[in-house]
Amino acid sequence: MSESIVFIGDGLVAGGRWEEWLPDYDVINLGVGGETTDGVLARLDNVVELQPSAVVLAIGTNDLGWRRSDEYVVRNIETILVTLRKQLPTVRILIHSVFPREREFVLPIQSINRHLWQFAPTTRARYLDLWPVLAEPDGELKSVFTTDRLHLNAQGYAAWLAELKFGLEELFEYPPSSSVIPVQNA
Repeated sequence: MSESIVFIGDGLVAGGRWEEWLPDYDVINLGVGGETTDGVLARLDNVVELQPSAVVLAIGTNDLGWRRSDEYVVRNIETILVTLRKQLPTVRILIHSVFPREREFVLPIQSINRHLWQFAPTTRARYLDLWPVLAEPDGELKSVFTTDRLHLNAQGYAAWLAELKFGLEELFEYPPSSSVIPVQNA
């Protein structure tokens, strides 16, 4: 029996052909175009009902488009992670960094991502940082991966998928309730 993964998030998630790209997993894509963190919070019961082995979460960029503060986005994503952990104690969780987009959003996205990176281990979630792969030096989404500095093209999805496959391998390597930070032997 293969592991089941629920993808939840915004249009970037919805646009992925995860079932096709990840044939070794039973994938359910609950991504919704235009989705915000409030929308994901409202739909968490749908995720819990499915009792997946893992949840992949990518959300936050649309909140910024609606001029929500970075603190608002962080608070909602933290609530999502805590709720998932409470209602699905053994689920594996992979939280993505908020994707880069237009230059005006660089500082709030970096703030959100810094907070998520620090918070994820408290809920035994793994953090997948896509910024090094997807961002230009100035913080915008790399032009080769997009036509509008927001949505991904085929090349952008390929770059994400390469990182995601590694992230999923790592996610399933550890028991769901193990520490997310491996201890280094001296």
